Amino acid sequence: MDRAITPPKWTSRKLLLLGGALLVLLLAGAAYYYGAGPSQLTVDPARLSISVVRRGSFQEFIPVSGVVLPETSIFLDAQEGGRVEEKFVEDGALMKKGQPVLRLSNADLELSLVNQETAVLNLLTQMQISRNAAQQNTNARLNQLADADNAYHEAERVYLLNKNLYEQKVIAQQEFKQAEQAYRYQQRRLGLSRHILGQDSSATRQEQSQAARSYTRMQNALDLMRRKVGDLVVRAPIDGQLTSLDAEIGQSINKGQRLGQLDAVSGYKVRADIDEHYISRIVPGLEGECTVAGQRYPLRIRKVYTQVTGGRFQVDMSFVGAAPKAVRRGQTLQVRLTLGDETQAVLLAKGGFYQQTGGNWVYKLTADGKTAYRAEVRLGRQNPDYYEVLGGLRPGEQVITSGYDNFGTMQELVLKR
Repeated sequence: MDRAITPPKWTSRKLLLLGGALLVLLLAGAAYYYGAGPSQLTVDPARLSISVVRRGSFQEFIPVSGVVLPETSIFLDAQEGGRVEEKFVEDGALMKKGQPVLRLSNADLELSLVNQETAVLNLLTQMQISRNAAQQNTNARLNQLADADNAYHEAERVYLLNKNLYEQKVIAQQEFKQAEQAYRYQQRRLGLSRHILGQDSSATRQEQSQAARSYTRMQNALDLMRRKVGDLVVRAPIDGQLTSLDAEIGQSINKGQRLGQLDAVSGYKVRADIDEHYISRIVPGLEGECTVAGQRYPLRIRKVYTQVTGGRFQVDMSFVGAAPKAVRRGQTLQVRLTLGDETQAVLLAKGGFYQQTGGNWVYKLTADGKTAYRAEVRLGRQNPDYYEVLGGLRPGEQVITSGYDNFGTMQELVLKR
């Protein structure tokens, strides 16, 4: 009789499948366990820049490049146009005020001057002729007045004499009336002569006054024309050094054309370009310093040009005290411009980390220095050397300040060679 065979409950295949399932579960659990922790990356500390946070003196300043310029510069322009006939000096010469630089020729101006001088001379001649004629007329009127005065006194004498004789019945009434009539006539004649002389004198004075004003105007015009011709000789307006002289003999120069520049040698200033980010904080009076020939020289902003070009604006700085002797026009100086007073602050050295984090977080080392983890921070002011730490770091802590480009989104860095 056949007997039923019961298969074994645990076969080797089932055991293998069960073991595999358990292994998968263990691996999945391990992955979950280790994946739930912070992401880590092992880095070589020799390739990092690690800085210690410290407390110290902090002063906000920015480095700027400045160009040395003369303290005062005056452009040399042609007041009148003409042809260059003569050059008295060359570019770079040291000039005294009023010293001639070059001479121009302008036939039209010179001819106008001659015509103006001739017109003034003609007017002066006419004034002299008019004055002589007026004097002769006055003399004639004075002679007439003298004759009328003499005739008046003679008629008065005869009238008074005849009046006395008539009252004594010595002469007839007809003779007395003739003497009286002659007296009245000479009296009116004398008054008329005096009136005519007064009118002539008034007219003569008015005519002479008008002629004098006309002569003054023409003389002023002549003086102006002489100055215009004198401007054909271009002269130095101040003491200084002649630069950028652009004129050659035979060259035609237009009125107002730029001929060169005269730089005063009394001192220098520094003109610097600054990023527009600081335009609201840059004001006259801010101080800075530069180094020339190994010696520091203080500077002070005296003028701010608020026009922004290409994201930058300009300032003029003057030396506080004597300018360095070794400085020259056109020389470039590196200026350290101070933006605030010196204060005590928590400091973090500057580094490439700021480009990736924007100053919002850093990799801070643990106390044993074996790992570094992300830590939120607040940074404030800065200068070329340090950031001012407002929160998140304490003095004595260590921070990775080199660039974070290769770290991605890692939460922790394991420092291991």
